[in-house]
Amino acid sequence: MFQDQLKEKVRPLIDLIDEMRYLGIEKQLNLPAIVVVGDQSSGKSSVLEALSGVALPRGTGIVTRCPLLLQLCYEKHNVWKAEISYREQIYEFTEPSKVVNYVEEAQNDLAGKGDGICEELITLKIKSKTVCDLTLIDLPGIARVAVKGQPEDIGEKIKGLILNYIKRKETIILVVVPCNVDIATTEALQMAQQVDVEGTRTLAILTKPDLIDPGAERIILDIVQNRTIPLNLGYVIVKCRGQKQIDENMSIIDAIEDEKEFFKRHLHFSSLEEKTTIINLSKKLTVTLVEHIKKSLPEMSEKIKKLLGDVRNKLNKLKHEPALDPSEKRKHLIKVITEFIEKINQLSNGDIITEENLFVLMRKDYKQWMGILTNSIENYQKHVQEVAAEYDKTHRGSELPGFSNYNVFRQVAQKLLGELVNPAMMTVHTVREMVQKQFDILSKDCFEGYPFLQQFSKRNIESIQDQQSQMAMGRIKEQFEMEMLVYTQDEIFNIQNKLDSETTDYTEQDKRTNYPELLKAYYEIVVQRMGDQVPMLIYYFILKEGAKNVCSEMLSLLYEDDIDKILQEDSYIEINRVKLKAQLECLLHANEKLNNL
Repeated sequence: MFQDQLKEKVRPLIDLIDEMRYLGIEKQLNLPAIVVVGDQSSGKSSVLEALSGVALPRGTGIVTRCPLLLQLCYEKHNVWKAEISYREQIYEFTEPSKVVNYVEEAQNDLAGKGDGICEELITLKIKSKTVCDLTLIDLPGIARVAVKGQPEDIGEKIKGLILNYIKRKETIILVVVPCNVDIATTEALQMAQQVDVEGTRTLAILTKPDLIDPGAERIILDIVQNRTIPLNLGYVIVKCRGQKQIDENMSIIDAIEDEKEFFKRHLHFSSLEEKTTIINLSKKLTVTLVEHIKKSLPEMSEKIKKLLGDVRNKLNKLKHEPALDPSEKRKHLIKVITEFIEKINQLSNGDIITEENLFVLMRKDYKQWMGILTNSIENYQKHVQEVAAEYDKTHRGSELPGFSNYNVFRQVAQKLLGELVNPAMMTVHTVREMVQKQFDILSKDCFEGYPFLQQFSKRNIESIQDQQSQMAMGRIKEQFEMEMLVYTQDEIFNIQNKLDSETTDYTEQDKRTNYPELLKAYYEIVVQRMGDQVPMLIYYFILKEGAKNVCSEMLSLLYEDDIDKILQEDSYIEINRVKLKAQLECLLHANEKLNNL
């Protein structure tokens, strides 16, 4: 009757959470869940058996070796059936006795045979008329000492796994504690208290009440009545099948009836009413989970809306799905290549910025080049003295010192210019690397998911940059060779000389003693020319012509016949697209359900 009354209200909420969990968005949403924790031999497996109506793996040591998501679905008129799934494997069966084997096989597949653990989830879905609508996650029991075959840190690994689940504020912590131990010292409850200090989301189950020492019943009563360690969700005391009853083949249904009689006749616990028995526990858990889900709905709705936006953005970044019609494919290729050409032209004009501003980077290098030129002017006097001294030493005839030949000063200019060739070539190399990197970034962005287009463009970008940098260096070397002629228009030279000279008497310019000043004026003209000419040649050949030639090569693909090869997507793109579409569909469905609820 309880299940029939709650089914219409409970099932949609629990199904919604289970569906979102199944589609892999649990981590993004931190879905509401009930997580079962307990020390080894706390009676955890027995409680889950009683709730699910089926036998689960039992034994000494670590029995639960992987997180087990137990989905219980009340079906009034259906026969019993189950489904176990993990790592994209799904097995359906209709015989309850097979549950143990299927769970053990799943744990062996995931964690290996033995006593090791694994964090991967196993999902066991049971449909039956004897269960409540409820979803639980069972975690490995807390181990204190590693046994043979287990890693020494097995205890810490299990605690780490448990903490990953119970630290989430969306998780209800179901702590299983035997009645015959000191509850304050149980590690499971201590871990729960660490993450749920106020005790607002912890519910404790007390097991094995038949093993309480005579006279200790009052202690348990105080605990159940929330007087010892207060918990908002309180305590429930249950009596499940013990090993003796299992050996005697007592069924779970008979064990539930035996439990009713035990509490009904018990001198101390008969008055606890709804705080005892598996039946009351299942009701409490179902109501608690549903209320917890309801409280989580507003925040969950906001998270789903954000996820919807994120998934849509990721789908948009995957570009459009490849067309099937040949004419549509060619149109799509034209569109993809045109977008790339537009962007690379905008980049070469300084209209768009990728990861870094290309023109800012180039200006920094051109500024360094100008700094080298300026330094060479400052070193001018030193070079003049060195060359003049060398001339006087080896070539001077009858003339007095300081009346050197004009050729001496031409040699100074040529020597200084010769020292600038390597820095100019380094500037070409540096800017070429910048431009090629920016072109590659555009290629990767525009042709994302199309390996052929990426490889083709990358190969051509590198080849064209090789060619264009060689052309730029050739032209710059030609410029240096022309500068070796030591020439400028008289009007330009006179203007510069007038600016540099401190005297206003220009009738003395033909005197050899004025040669150093005259040469300095000329060299400043050279610096101005080279300060602009080198960057302009680099800009023209490497960036402008480089972009133009890359565009030309990409356009040549439009005349190719094998469009399928050119537009072949990376395999991961299609896989990712399918996955994102499934997530989008799930999120839209979840959002609709949330709005309706």
